[in-house]
Amino acid sequence: MDRTMRIRGAASRGRTRTALVVTAATALALTAAGCSSGGGGDGSSAAPSSGGAASSPAAPASSASTLNLPDLHGKSLTVAAIWTGSEQKNFQKVLDDFAQRTGAKTTFVPTGDNVSAFLGTKVQGGAPPDVAFLPQVGVLQQFAKSGWLKPVSAEVEAALDKNYGKGWKDLGASGGKQYGVYFKAANKSTVWYNTKVFEEAGVSEPTTWVDFLSTAQTVSDSGTPAVSIGGADGWTLTDWFENVYLSQAGPEMYDKLAKHEIKWTDPSVGKALTTLTGLFGKDTLIAGGAKGALQTEFPASVDQTFAEPPKAGMVYEGDFVAVNIANETKAKVGEDAKFFPFPAVDGGKAPVVSGGDVAVAMKDTPAAQALLTYLASPEAAAVAASQGGFLSPNRSLDLSVYPNDVARGIAKSLIDAGDDFRFDMSDQAPAAFGGTKGAGEWKDLQDFLGSPNDVAGAQKKLEADAAKAYGN
Repeated sequence: MDRTMRIRGAASRGRTRTALVVTAATALALTAAGCSSGGGGDGSSAAPSSGGAASSPAAPASSASTLNLPDLHGKSLTVAAIWTGSEQKNFQKVLDDFAQRTGAKTTFVPTGDNVSAFLGTKVQGGAPPDVAFLPQVGVLQQFAKSGWLKPVSAEVEAALDKNYGKGWKDLGASGGKQYGVYFKAANKSTVWYNTKVFEEAGVSEPTTWVDFLSTAQTVSDSGTPAVSIGGADGWTLTDWFENVYLSQAGPEMYDKLAKHEIKWTDPSVGKALTTLTGLFGKDTLIAGGAKGALQTEFPASVDQTFAEPPKAGMVYEGDFVAVNIANETKAKVGEDAKFFPFPAVDGGKAPVVSGGDVAVAMKDTPAAQALLTYLASPEAAAVAASQGGFLSPNRSLDLSVYPNDVARGIAKSLIDAGDDFRFDMSDQAPAAFGGTKGAGEWKDLQDFLGSPNDVAGAQKKLEADAAKAYGN
């Protein structure tokens, strides 16, 4: 899922969680980007001021602006999203730019990890935010059916037609109506590693799952646990599963499982879980063992990989890991910290998965629609992208605003994918199964991490929870 990008829970999924399956050519482009610059985006360049885009690195995209926003002096709006910490600070600059352009007063409200529950409570209490960011397409579908969302205006629709591909528009639609603007995306198929640990162990970047496990064993044998897993946040475990399943079972089976057209007791699921036991079932490869991983939240899983001394050699999650590294450790991305693409499994294609946060209007007001129009523009994307640790699906964004070549390469891969993508599986599911802390898939995979030898038991529990949530 930003999901979350997401320095989620304690930071995000920025995770943004909308999964993107890119063609082999795109995957190769990502690999080339990583190799050419030696790692992912660093998120360390100077952030723009809270003033207009013209005074910030966003200027290249804004210089030929045709953005026409209304005068909103005297108007206020509340914006709710999962983001906290550095990700919230970065997004605040986007809201500041909107305020400067329109005169509107904006207030950011963090939702906590369970976005659907938070917003549901607000709706029931008669006080929904003007605009909310949803990290799951399944939640957008549910909210739209419940009548909690307001369709976009003609101005927003025009901005989407101009700046987004059909695939991204479709992700924000339900029942033939357009509701959302995908503002933030993330590549969630990146494995980050401590270069010093790799050098001391004498290992290089693996390209296959077999090589990955061999590398992990060598790193552990050298004296540093190989992999840091943020198992206290169940969404990270869904991402592990999805990357393995996509590469191993292939896109068609992935689509079927995402729609619950096949059961979680299917042999393909058992095969993917068995593959994961190669890591989950070996405590010596995991920082703190499985028990320790289940007590480690995502931000801490990154921090301990790049601590001094390091407590792990690698950590898996999306490109948004760079934000955590830059803001929470002394490591320098591209030097002390680099990444490699998630390895291919059993001869399949290396998976490329992305997440995304979609902005929706929950109040039918001019201010809410104006913010959606702004968020669909390259001007808004430029303010965010220039700070690092951010990817935009906006095809009109000038890629020069990204802070380094690696970030530009990853962004180009996202745009070059066009409409050839698929969503994160758990984000397509009803929130009760794919997006609720302590329940459904999140909890079932946490239980599996704690007891990885019971593959059949994990499958039965996953299927029972899925059937209940999907209603079939």
